[in-house]
Amino acid sequence: MKKTKVITTEDILLKLCQSVSTVLTSATQSSVTYSAMVQKITKTTLKPDFGCFVLFDGGFSGLVVINFTSQAALEVYGNYMRHMGMPEEELAIHHNADEVGDVLGELMNQLVGDFTNKVKKELQTNITQNQPKMLSINKQVVLSVDTNLERPQARRVTFSTENNNIFYLEFAMDKTEFIQMEEFEVQPDECPDTIIEKARTSETDHSADKQRAQNGNQDLLDELGI
Repeated sequence: MKKTKVITTEDILLKLCQSVSTVLTSATQSSVTYSAMVQKITKTTLKPDFGCFVLFDGGFSGLVVINFTSQAALEVYGNYMRHMGMPEEELAIHHNADEVGDVLGELMNQLVGDFTNKVKKELQTNITQNQPKMLSINKQVVLSVDTNLERPQARRVTFSTENNNIFYLEFAMDKTEFIQMEEFEVQPDECPDTIIEKARTSETDHSADKQRAQNGNQDLLDELGI
């Protein structure tokens, strides 16, 4: 008899951690890793020096919070902008600069998007996210984020940058399990470079077909003496 596969909160959290690590490592061209240990917590909070959060809903509801130290925020921001080609002298030097928040918000949007894509393909369900929110927080302020979940489960995972700066991922979701009833094939992710190359090839082929059609029409007109 086939053994039933059950996906728990920890399995879903692992997919999220993989998305965070993969997206940030790729975007910054530097190593971003997560701890093999996960901590159970009672509630999610925004903490100093920089807090980001995004809500999602659909097949299951939840919340993703990332709390950066100022050093981690500046390292992630700086590595991303250098990879994008920005000169060193134009980089922000304070973690509460608007451009740091904009970059971290964009990166959070990308990593949660990668996570929702994993959920769609691997759990056969759909979740949608809202626009990430960012907040610079001082040492005296800790904000609790109300998730309105029926039976919330909350977890915290420690992440490390290449320069050993620390930031924390906090994750809350409804208590739920996904039970696999039948086998299905998970489609592999398509490389963005491949997608771009396909689009270029299609455009080139379309232009060539159009040119051939125009040449054919001209040949016909020449034959008719027009």
